[in-house]
Amino acid sequence: MSSTVEAHGKCLCGAVEVTAKTMDPEVGACHCSMCRKWAGGVFLVVDCKKEVEFSGEENISVFNSSEWGERGFCAKCGTNLFYRLKENNQYFMSSELFDAEVKFHFGHQVFIEEKPEYYAFANDTKNMTGAELFAQFSSD
Repeated sequence: MSSTVEAHGKCLCGAVEVTAKTMDPEVGACHCSMCRKWAGGVFLVVDCKKEVEFSGEENISVFNSSEWGERGFCAKCGTNLFYRLKENNQYFMSSELFDAEVKFHFGHQVFIEEKPEYYAFANDTKNMTGAELFAQFSSD
């Protein structure tokens, strides 16, 4: 398991700033159809756990995307800010929100069965299906 780091970032226009106090710097790729539609392609994400602080919170809009999750974005510029699990308030955020000093590493891909055939990553990663991912969360 990766150690956690504190990371700072902001949306494209700067109206929303974020501090993730316990972010895991391992980047995952979500290939599910919802994330691909939301992000305009594969969603490269880091697990920011529950300790996330925002400034400019009045500029955050939230979309209730499923029974278990919601997606937040900047209402001014449209930058995708987070995918949040409702049950435990766990934040998954785009690795690209955060400042360059974070040393990310690409470690896993989820919903691999939904990945379109027109792209592939060369990195050697752990790959999980959606069913395997849900099983992992239900065992926590």
